[in-house]
Amino acid sequence: MKYLDGYRDPDAARYIAKRIRDAAERLARVGRTVRLMEICGTHTMAIARHGIRDVLPENVVLCSGPGCPVCVTDAGYVDAAIELAGRGVTIASFGDMLRVPGTERSLSEARAEGARVVVCYSPAEALALARRDGAAEVVFLAVGFETTVAPLAALLGTARAGGASRFSMLTAFKTVPPALVALAEDPEVAVDAFLCPAHVSAVIGARAYAPFAERYGIPCTIAGFEPLDILLGIQDLLEQLADGEARVVNQYRRVVKDEGNAKARRAIAEALEPADAVWRGIGVIPGSGLAIREELAAFDAARVYGVTTAGRGPDPGCQCGDVLKGKILPDGCAMFGGACTPDHPVGPCMVSGEGSCAAYYKYSR
Repeated sequence: MKYLDGYRDPDAARYIAKRIRDAAERLARVGRTVRLMEICGTHTMAIARHGIRDVLPENVVLCSGPGCPVCVTDAGYVDAAIELAGRGVTIASFGDMLRVPGTERSLSEARAEGARVVVCYSPAEALALARRDGAAEVVFLAVGFETTVAPLAALLGTARAGGASRFSMLTAFKTVPPALVALAEDPEVAVDAFLCPAHVSAVIGARAYAPFAERYGIPCTIAGFEPLDILLGIQDLLEQLADGEARVVNQYRRVVKDEGNAKARRAIAEALEPADAVWRGIGVIPGSGLAIREELAAFDAARVYGVTTAGRGPDPGCQCGDVLKGKILPDGCAMFGGACTPDHPVGPCMVSGEGSCAAYYKYSR
């Protein structure tokens, strides 16, 4: 704990909380209530776990954006995976994808009915499974943001170099900067500042947000995951707003570099290319996805098996889309805590351990 105690010091927290109140009072004197949004599932859970919202003044609203990769995966993607399983393909996935609702059922329900669905703790396990003698064809469910994308892109190169013949990926990759643009241009969202994701920023670098902050005049601060990290990020955003500034500030320099991780970005660029992507509850965001390049098409399950991963809607009563856009807080959904609970999730935000509804249910009810 010695490396964590410094980021959980009570006296430091009280000092930062005072700076937050001071900045909020400056904003209140000019009649401003401001809306901050974090775009990271781990931030979502840390904010709820540490009760960060409880120390914020009334004129500061902190909402969760589309930062959980499972939560933004479209129902059509789950349907496509179930369709592949029905054809006798082995589906390999991280565990949190299994309970994400498709149009009619989840992968967990399909597995209970006999579909071959395997939980992996590493994507390399899926490749190893495909290489076993007599193995069936294996499709790995490749979902995530830049942080997850980089090792998966490298795995595609490993599969090609090793001549893997029964392995492919069904991809639903997302990138954060285009999502910020979509949120900034949605007049119903009205975000004043973004608390930028730590993991993603370690890959793309702090500079990646500079064009966005300059174009839209919206402050962006990168923060870590400890309580003081998050409070410092909020303090910085509020002081920027009170001072009328809109800069990119990197409060997580112990991990995030201005230029990001060049090796990870190179792995992504070699295997993948920009594409449009469907975000659950939000719709298509142009250029916000990454597709497998033509030269690696033999490992693209969508092309190999001819399945489509988009175009089907969620439960009509589910308001995960509004939650992911920050239009409502989780308890603003009529299903929250009643028809939709972690044991019986209707929407993806209640499924994942990093989902905003799950975090609210566990810590803020």
